[in-house]
Amino acid sequence: MQIDVVNHNNEKVGAIDVADAVFGGRVNSALVWQSVVRANAAERRGTHKTKNRANVSGSGKKPWKQKGTGRARVGEIRNPLWRKGGTVFGPQPRSYAFTMPKKAELGALRAALSQKVQDGQLVIVDALTANEVKTKAAAAMLKKLGVDGKAILIDLAPDANLSQSVRNLPGIVIVASGRLTARDVERAERVVVTQSAIEKLQEALA
Repeated sequence: MQIDVVNHNNEKVGAIDVADAVFGGRVNSALVWQSVVRANAAERRGTHKTKNRANVSGSGKKPWKQKGTGRARVGEIRNPLWRKGGTVFGPQPRSYAFTMPKKAELGALRAALSQKVQDGQLVIVDALTANEVKTKAAAAMLKKLGVDGKAILIDLAPDANLSQSVRNLPGIVIVASGRLTARDVERAERVVVTQSAIEKLQEALA
């Protein structure tokens, strides 16, 4: 499969051969979904907490003797059955993170990129650089590349000037190819990747 390579002005400057096995394979949407869920779970803070009978305030003294009063037996006023008592099996701080096999993560990324190629939402540029830190210039360049809405810019090592130029643009994210995930690709309406980054991705995903 061949994909055109364009410059900042969206003018064709060449073409690149990409492997069908990487960018033209079957889209495994279930695998992409699992990878997105894993990434979302890893970002959950998990700081929820309720107080059990050991944490609520109150005396630990037995309110009345065990037998002879005709009342139900009670050990302490922090009993979960009583008002203002502790919570039974309530949520406690925890991590929601879980891992996926490395091959599954790579398969999800392959599927996400293949979907963008099939939908015509992947653009390959010769370079992603900026001569100066200027948001207006970066926005004009992205507009020429057909970016209208959420987009992800991928390079081997993101250009410092461009990174500062796009950080105030809503919905625009710039990442290094080595840190790209299926969720990053899935969230974007447009994927703009440099020729060197696409070659590195193809090597890693093959």
